[in-house]
Amino acid sequence: MSKQQLSLLAETVPVTISDQGQGRPFLLLHGGAGAGSMSGLAQALSKNGRAIVPTHPGFDGEPRPQGFASINDLALAYLALIEWLDLTDVVLVGNSAGGWIAAEMALRQSPRIAGLVLLNAVGIDPDPAGRPITDPTTLPPAERSALAFHNPQLYALAPSGPDAVAAMAENQKTLRLYSGEDFMVEPTLRSRLARMPVPTIVAWGESDRIVDIDYGRRYAGSIAGANFERIAEAGHFPHIEKLDEVVRLVGNFAGRL
Repeated sequence: MSKQQLSLLAETVPVTISDQGQGRPFLLLHGGAGAGSMSGLAQALSKNGRAIVPTHPGFDGEPRPQGFASINDLALAYLALIEWLDLTDVVLVGNSAGGWIAAEMALRQSPRIAGLVLLNAVGIDPDPAGRPITDPTTLPPAERSALAFHNPQLYALAPSGPDAVAAMAENQKTLRLYSGEDFMVEPTLRSRLARMPVPTIVAWGESDRIVDIDYGRRYAGSIAGANFERIAEAGHFPHIEKLDEVVRLVGNFAGRL
């Protein structure tokens, strides 16, 4: 695996990426848990393809330019990234807010993007009669983990010390900045998803209590032709709790494109 720092958008936005493997490229986009939450999936996908994981500016100690402060900004930066790397037939894989970024990228109809995998994504409005989106930035780590994981005792990692606690808090602060005034909701996204130009899978950990499975069904139902996949015994991070299942799902999907 190699790490490199690139300067995108006329060298105004520094982005650090990890890059491993060869073959069909997978661009893996993380949510509020940071780039490390995608590392297991990246390693697994790199056995048969190329897995690229950017760290969003402002996360994990990376610099964030002043004024670079929205999901739209991230989507434009990563479209520039796939151009800079000259990637084709890219499969976008996004978790949580990373799924929102991936959806916004795909909607911009880049010919370099072949497919979209959304893992417990956010960005659309919840059903008014359903469960609202839980704001994890307002919760202490233990409570956040209890809502995010099917088995928090096994998978949730407690911060290892004061520096890790501070880094986690900074990540949550950055997540809130990017997510906008209506936390984790872009009011026009759901209607725009009807025009999704690429094949899409929406996969959902059934035990998620950040964005529950009914929200997942609403997401999939907004995208014409999307396949909805339930993942049992997994929460907000199905690629962590059920890595092998997600790898098979992504691999089979990519093979059909």
